[in-house]
Amino acid sequence: MTHSLTIRRPDDWHLHLRDGAMLQAVLPETARHFARAIIMPNLVPPIVTGDHAAAYRERILAALPDDMTFEPLMTLYLTEDTDPTDVAAAHATGLIRAVKLYPAGATTNSSSGVRDFDKVRPVLEKMAEIGLPLCVHGEVTEAEIDIFDREAVFIDRVLDPIRKTTPGLRVVMEHITTSNGVDYVKANEKDLGATITTHHLIINRNHILVGGIKPHYYCLPVAKREEHRLALLTAATSGDARFFLGTDSAPHTDSNKEMACGCAGCFTATNTMSLLAEMFERADALEKLEAFTSLNGPAFYRLPANEETITLTKGDEVVYPAKIESGDGPVTVFDPGFPLHWRVA
Repeated sequence: MTHSLTIRRPDDWHLHLRDGAMLQAVLPETARHFARAIIMPNLVPPIVTGDHAAAYRERILAALPDDMTFEPLMTLYLTEDTDPTDVAAAHATGLIRAVKLYPAGATTNSSSGVRDFDKVRPVLEKMAEIGLPLCVHGEVTEAEIDIFDREAVFIDRVLDPIRKTTPGLRVVMEHITTSNGVDYVKANEKDLGATITTHHLIINRNHILVGGIKPHYYCLPVAKREEHRLALLTAATSGDARFFLGTDSAPHTDSNKEMACGCAGCFTATNTMSLLAEMFERADALEKLEAFTSLNGPAFYRLPANEETITLTKGDEVVYPAKIESGDGPVTVFDPGFPLHWRVA
């Protein structure tokens, strides 16, 4: 039985750090274990230009504790007014690593997102030309589409047409939640990858709804049926280079999660590596953990894997804090509902 595992230092290919007091509180929770992260741009106001991204990057680095090393990989928020020239210039300097597509109204702070996809075609064509990935929140937002079907419908109505009309566009399907997403990635060998979150490997929709509403399990895209969770787990533990970790760790204060119209997001930065080791061990796939957390993502983004390593050890139960305190209020750490025995040494 394995009790110790050394892997290259992991990266997080989908992370929310927020800003101000929240940024200062949650950044160390990621930087403690992760070397790099793709930083989501859905602030208020959003990060829509290269100048915005440069300023946000400086705020992140200023909040980083002196004894930690961490590289924020910046993104731009795609709007119908995004300038292809500005995108290309920010990419050419190495400042941005991706552009994020939010369908308008799909998730937190997405009101500035895209409604008419024809209006962003020039940006997508420029991105295909320069090899800049498009990170996609893959859900339609039409009111008549059931929330549990929105990812599958997005693939058919939006994503597949975009990819067919923009050859060479490199796409990351972020936080996939369905077997439909897994199957679509597997059917396309070129220019397509997908991130899978920690929490979607653990919870299904019963966790949110059975025995009363559990607001700290509510996220977007919402967790689906158990059959979909199992499909995600099989993909993550397969070693397939097209699937890699993007935690979508999304801090909200307890007051904002537990209100009548609670915010969507699970905060997993603190305990993700313990959670993943537990799930990969249960799947008899610990030897595939490094690929999922540390190798597949850099390969897709055409970056070198980290040279540093971390060691996970298995022993007595690991107890994480229930909450992280911030200047804005407490943030609840994701609770898997079962004991954890893997820790980062």
